[in-house]
Amino acid sequence: MEMPPAQPEIRDPWISRFLAHLATDRGASVYTLRNYRQALAQFHHWHLEQHASPPDWGRLLRDDFRSFVRFLGRARLSRAAVQLRFSALRTFYRFLIRHGGAAASPIKNLSLPKPEKRLPKFLTREQMEALLVAPLLPLATPKKPTAGRPVSASICYRDVAILETIYSCGLRVSELCGLLAGDLDWPERLVRVRGKGKKERLLPVGEPALQAIHNYWGTLKRPPTALEPVFFAETRRVAPVRPLQLSRRLKKYLALAGLDPGLTPHKLRHSYATHMLDAGADLRSVQELLGHAHLVTTQVYTHVTTERLKKAYDAAHPRA
Repeated sequence: MEMPPAQPEIRDPWISRFLAHLATDRGASVYTLRNYRQALAQFHHWHLEQHASPPDWGRLLRDDFRSFVRFLGRARLSRAAVQLRFSALRTFYRFLIRHGGAAASPIKNLSLPKPEKRLPKFLTREQMEALLVAPLLPLATPKKPTAGRPVSASICYRDVAILETIYSCGLRVSELCGLLAGDLDWPERLVRVRGKGKKERLLPVGEPALQAIHNYWGTLKRPPTALEPVFFAETRRVAPVRPLQLSRRLKKYLALAGLDPGLTPHKLRHSYATHMLDAGADLRSVQELLGHAHLVTTQVYTHVTTERLKKAYDAAHPRA
C-alpha cells in the first residue's frame, strides 16, 4: 500500500497556528517545521479519507490514533518514522491543550512499535583527515582548456573551512549556515552558536578551523563584517551557504576521498562526538557541546564506543 503524498498546505486553523508558533516562538529549524508539517498533513489527509471530514482535534479518541498506527504499519513505514510522526502529534496536542483546542491528549501513553536500535555512522580519524583535505584536490589537478568551468579556489578554501568548522565544533548544518562573522571570538577561540529553539551556546573552536576560515577570507576582496555570514554561498557574497548546497558538495568530497558519498553532513557531527568520547571526554560535557536538551540523546554515542571496545577485546584477549 502506497503512502499518500504529504499535503504541504492544510486548511486547518489549529495546524496553521501550531506551525506559526514553532517558527516564531520556538525558533524551530526548517527541518523540524518540514517534518511536523508532513506528519500533521498525513494524519489530516488520512482522517479525511477515512471519515470524509477533517479531524476535530478535541473529540478524537485513542482508537482513532490506534487505527492510524495500523495504517502506518500497513504502509511499511519504519518504526523510527512512526515514532517521528507521533512525536509531532504529541507536541501538537500539548499546544492544543495550552490554547484550549483540547482538554486532554488522546495519544498519551499510546503504545507504539519500539524503534530499531541503530548506531550512528561516523568516520574514523584517518577518514576525517582524508576528507578535510579533499576540497583542495581539484586545485592540484589543473583542468584541460576544454574541461569546462574553471575550479574556484575561493570555493575550495571555503569548503575546507566548512568541514573543519563542523568537525571542530560538532555543529548541526543549520547552525553552521547561520554563523555570522561577529560570532567568532578569535582571541578566545570561541564561537557563538544559535541552536534549536533559539538557544545559544559558546563552543571552543580549534586552531585548524580558525586558520581555515582565515585562509578562506583571504580569497575574498575583504573579510565579512560582523553581521555578514562566515561562509557565503558564492564568491559574490550575496547570501550564506545553504544546507542543500553543502550536502551536495560533501558528496563530491567524500567520493574524492574514497569514502561513501551517501554520508550526510550530520555524520561529521557523529564523528565529532564519537572521537571526543574515545579521547576521554565525559558524557555531560559532550551533551553541552552538542546542544542536546536530554542526556539520553547523547548516550547513543556511548554505544558506539562500547561496541568498538567489545570488538577490540574479542580480537585481542586470549580468553575472550
